[in-house]
Amino acid sequence: MDGKELLSGRTPKGPFTLMTRVYKYVLPEVRAELARWRRVAEAIPDPELRKQAIDSMTTKQFHCEGGGVYAAANLEQRHVLIPLIVALQTISDYLDNLCDRSTSLDAEDFRLLHQSMLDAVTQGAAQRNYYALRTEQDDGGYLSALVAQCQASIAQLPAYSHVEHHVRELVQLYGDLQVYKHIACDKREPALQSWWAAYADRYPELMWNEFAAATGSTLGVFMLFLSASDASLDARQAKRIRDNYFPSICGLHILLDYLIDQAEDELGGDLNFCSYYADKGVMGDRLANMVQSARRSADDLPFSKFHRMIVEGLVAVYLSDPKVKGQHHVKVTARRLMKGSPWTRVFFWLNSHWIRKAL
Repeated sequence: MDGKELLSGRTPKGPFTLMTRVYKYVLPEVRAELARWRRVAEAIPDPELRKQAIDSMTTKQFHCEGGGVYAAANLEQRHVLIPLIVALQTISDYLDNLCDRSTSLDAEDFRLLHQSMLDAVTQGAAQRNYYALRTEQDDGGYLSALVAQCQASIAQLPAYSHVEHHVRELVQLYGDLQVYKHIACDKREPALQSWWAAYADRYPELMWNEFAAATGSTLGVFMLFLSASDASLDARQAKRIRDNYFPSICGLHILLDYLIDQAEDELGGDLNFCSYYADKGVMGDRLANMVQSARRSADDLPFSKFHRMIVEGLVAVYLSDPKVKGQHHVKVTARRLMKGSPWTRVFFWLNSHWIRKAL
């Protein structure tokens, strides 16, 4: 089957159509889902687990809102895609808080927690006690309910069998990253470097920090969910989507996040993958290459305009963030990365003058 037929006629044709769908349909439904999960989180018996669950939704709501954009490409299936994307991203954000801000530095604890994400995207997977290796235990069924929501949603995706292997692979890589980046500070970089050694031959175009950044993105998973909502998807198309999203588009996503957080992370002593470049010039060159690689990947996919809007939207959203203004070298890099694409300028304007005022 011609790959161009995938989701034919359903995807938005331009930035204004995309944003109209997002504001009319996607954001209200994403926020309704988050409100539903927040009510569940507020009833968590353990105070530490309750705090981290609520905090993760309060400070990272935009993660679910950004992921929800993928539902705008198939509005007919948004009743499946939005609950699925919100539930999986909420698990991700909750576990990130548990690993980053809570009471443990135990790698095995972190791995068991992230087994919940793997179970969530695996058809027929049995649940377990994901808190078995930590002091806090009683979440009132919160994490289990999120996993169950994901499993119920993937069961409604007609072509999920074609993407499940790729989804599990990306979720496994995401979990590995979360384990290695949250252990004791003196052990993090050696663990990440050792992990990278097993993948270096597969991704010779990447540096180790770029590979690690790419594994931290859930965009490839969300795109695979979207593609599986179309019954005409086949295995060849699924692999093409996986390969075009990871590592280029996924890597760009997270490196932009780290780019604008450099000053904040330096103050807090937090790991930042942009800090591993030899200097700011090298960082600018590598990020410019990543933008071009992501654009090529987007242009190579079926309904390429939608994917290209995702790429240009990422560049615009991150580089219009107020954090950029206080970091001179980031402003210089931002101007460089926005060159060559009118769509980036459109999304930058929308984000600066419309989107941020509406949030």
